[in-house]
Amino acid sequence: MKVSLVWSPAPRQVIEDSVEVPDGATVATALARSGWTERFGFTSMPDLSFGVWNLPASLKTPLREFDRVEVYRPLTADPKEARRKRFSKQGSKAAGLFANKRPGAKAGY
Repeated sequence: MKVSLVWSPAPRQVIEDSVEVPDGATVATALARSGWTERFGFTSMPDLSFGVWNLPASLKTPLREFDRVEVYRPLTADPKEARRKRFSKQGSKAAGLFANKRPGAKAGY
């Protein structure tokens, strides 16, 4: 069966490969068959996580035909903290859903 593998090693960079695996294969089997474990050194990166079609998965997760295996790198910043910093720079008037309202319009429109 055919499975695709996707990984983003850096922002705005995506690597995608297709690999043929036997029936009953797991995420680990797909990574081994693709050669990514040696090529990108996934064995030395224990903080990576995996998903199948954007759902969390482990290396033992069984795959089906045409599944998309995604390799996730760790976050470099806390998303909540990053949002707080962006909001504090913009200010409350310039951020949010109703920041660009028409002059003379009612609140919320």
